[in-house]
Amino acid sequence: MSAEIDINTLHREKMARRKAARARMLATKTEERGLLIVHTGLGKGKSTAALGMVLRCIGHGMRVGVVQFVKGAWGTGERDVLAKFPDLVTCRAMGEGFTWDTQDRERDIAAARAAWDMAKAMIANPGYNLVVLDELNIVLRYDYLPLDEVLAVLQAKPRDLHVIVTGRNAKPELIDLADLVTEMTLVKHPFRSGVKAQKGIEF
Repeated sequence: MSAEIDINTLHREKMARRKAARARMLATKTEERGLLIVHTGLGKGKSTAALGMVLRCIGHGMRVGVVQFVKGAWGTGERDVLAKFPDLVTCRAMGEGFTWDTQDRERDIAAARAAWDMAKAMIANPGYNLVVLDELNIVLRYDYLPLDEVLAVLQAKPRDLHVIVTGRNAKPELIDLADLVTEMTLVKHPFRSGVKAQKGIEF
């Protein structure tokens, strides 16, 4: 019994020291500003994580703009949900599908430009608290948009605006510019075992 009491006492003391150290660290973090966030890597979850932040913003009554650079008109669960919050969320699916589906580079470039024009308008609109540029990394990878132009717009974004860029193969220059970068690592995926994309998981 006394040994258990000693363990509990040591645990409380350890947690008290940890709490005090955490409080000292948090006291030094005083800046509040919009972040440039990049979700990249080969693993699944980049857009899903961004949409989780969209959900969090909705919960706080914040206005969100979403531009999807690759996803097209086909139905997705997330767009159906976001459509239920028209006062808080504007979601524009402006892609025409994956490059292997369209097989038309000029058409892909035109779609990317139209989506980027929409994205720039959202970034410049002071009514938005968060703008998600879903799969922008894909169109940058294929040089469908000038990287310098994209970087310049993101660097000049309003100070209080959060921007999330998703997609694999993020450009090193974008990673350098970002405040927060998360790389999703592929460990295992059911597609490799013959499991197709499924409702509620992939779309």
